[in-house]
Amino acid sequence: MPGEKRVKAVRQGVVGRGAGSHLAAGAPTSASAAIGRPEAEEDSRNLVNSLAKGLRVLEAFTAERPELTLSEVAGLAKIDPGTAFRMLNTLVMAGYIARVPDSKRFRLTLKVTDLGFHAIARADLRELARPILRSLVGEVNEAASLGVLDGADILYVERVRAGLTRIGVDIRIGTTIPAFWSTIGEAMLAFLPPAELERVLALKPRPGSFPHKPMKRDEIDDSLRNVRECGYSLRDSYFGSGLRVLAMPVLDVDNYPLASVSVAVPQIQMSSKEFREHALGAVQRAAADIARAIQASGSVSVAV
Repeated sequence: MPGEKRVKAVRQGVVGRGAGSHLAAGAPTSASAAIGRPEAEEDSRNLVNSLAKGLRVLEAFTAERPELTLSEVAGLAKIDPGTAFRMLNTLVMAGYIARVPDSKRFRLTLKVTDLGFHAIARADLRELARPILRSLVGEVNEAASLGVLDGADILYVERVRAGLTRIGVDIRIGTTIPAFWSTIGEAMLAFLPPAELERVLALKPRPGSFPHKPMKRDEIDDSLRNVRECGYSLRDSYFGSGLRVLAMPVLDVDNYPLASVSVAVPQIQMSSKEFREHALGAVQRAAADIARAIQASGSVSVAV
């Protein structure tokens, strides 16, 4: 499929640049090359040496060197083994590097490519989803949102309201909410591969002004199991906003959640049953339309 070929080419290009292939070409775009420039020397007081070393660790991995030992990383990044050990462990904890099982080697994870994809893919995703969300709002006459996973949080990348009506909590583009406390986040988490779900749930959500309902792990697991069984999430908001929210994941051809679309209504306006009957079909069509638009455009996943 042409779109799939284009995605593969884009991924290879970004991985090559992000993993340090530009070093072999001699282009002065790496962290180490930037440090050697005269203007960088003039601003040395503003340089964070540890960050520069961490970037050199990432750049040590290339398509020709996908797996490296600690000593190899230290040599390529021109840092001592102790610093390399701390850098590698930090990057492993942050999800950018993984340990190769049954070995003493390390490799980059696909999270590295997200650094480049976020700015491009999210902008593309908004453009693809906006007309679909507008149609959804016109059909159900409620507020509609699109969110993606960003660490332990859901990041709202698009939101459309019916008219000038403002309901409940003030959600705007760029707002982040802990994923497992939000309906729109729950719809994505339920369809993550088990290992990725564990990684996300182990992360700490951003501090924020939203109140939350403390949840035990077994409560989270039960809730996600219910979402997987029915294919959507429907519940009253945990944020004290008086809203009832229905969310559906945007799945790719492998049933991986790329995003999540939701609609919300005041609890006093409709019962859960009425809301489901009113909005479920429209939300299902919107999620499927967004998935098809992403596939046709060759866009990639923007989840973290």
